[in-house]
Amino acid sequence: MRVRVFIILSILSIQLSAQTLGGNTVFNFLKLPNTPQLSALGGINISQVSNDLGLAFNNPALLKPQMHSQMNAVFNGFYSGITAYHLSLGYHHQKLNTNFLWGLNFFNYGSTQETDAAGNLLGKFRPIDWVMQVSASRSYLEKWNYGATLKFINSDYGRYYSNGLAVDAGVLYHDSAKLFSASLLVKNMGFQIKKYDGTDAGDLPFDLEIGVTKRLAQAPFAFSFTAHHLQYFNISYNDTAFNNENGFPNESDAKFTFDKLFRHIVIATTIYLGDKVEITAGYNHLRRQELNIASGANGLNGFSLGAALILDKLQVRYARTNYQNNTAYNQFGLNMTLNKYFGLGKFGERIKW
Repeated sequence: MRVRVFIILSILSIQLSAQTLGGNTVFNFLKLPNTPQLSALGGINISQVSNDLGLAFNNPALLKPQMHSQMNAVFNGFYSGITAYHLSLGYHHQKLNTNFLWGLNFFNYGSTQETDAAGNLLGKFRPIDWVMQVSASRSYLEKWNYGATLKFINSDYGRYYSNGLAVDAGVLYHDSAKLFSASLLVKNMGFQIKKYDGTDAGDLPFDLEIGVTKRLAQAPFAFSFTAHHLQYFNISYNDTAFNNENGFPNESDAKFTFDKLFRHIVIATTIYLGDKVEITAGYNHLRRQELNIASGANGLNGFSLGAALILDKLQVRYARTNYQNNTAYNQFGLNMTLNKYFGLGKFGERIKW
């Protein structure tokens, strides 16, 4: 079974060279983290094992039987009045020995004036983006878990709208005795069903990720290292016209630099203050480099912090992520184990290392 899983993932990743980056992709809201713990871990993490259903929305291989009947609800205060909401539900089917997840990520950009090319007002419209997905996962032996996600994606900007389908596939290795986990994830393999009118938009924001997490045996720390966009080496955005006009150098794609290497890396740490409180910090080098302003003060761009209070029936999570030098993006989330409120089943115990 393990061999078959890796063969399937290898076949699915054949499309690597055909995928695009940056502004050439559509549905880029799929890159934004859906849950506070993921935001606090730097926005990209696939190997952190916890009883947070929101992480399984990002990587189906993290979906476990212990998440049965768990609900994850997240409320996000983004910039300029933009709001984002997330809801996911977990279910374990005992006869099929399979875990399922249903989830929705919704972005509301508020009311916007619509004009024509001459600037005449045509009214108002409310642009939105959302993705609805279903995931399934199963275990193999004692230390392996594998899963897949099917997504329906919709983007509506007034008279311009588009939708598409995508698939994620992941494998997780988790050794609880050695406090170690590692994962491989292939994200956003898919296509547009309906393209925006009058446009020839690019591919979906495909990503190939590998991550490891290690918790120390004699200290309350866990460390995560995640590598993303492994299908390309140079993921720097290089606008030659802008660089030439403003005196910035143009770097060759073939030239090796440590900056290009570290743009693939996200590092994070979690501090466990007993069984009830977690403090998380992350650093995303790509995000910092893309948001930094040359010769300007860039504050904590690329850094993120989070905290969690974990009770028997409820998890309360918060994350604060810096996307500008003077303001931050805040996320607040709740995880409720519904069967402990309504008696829906015997699952729902917290995962322990």
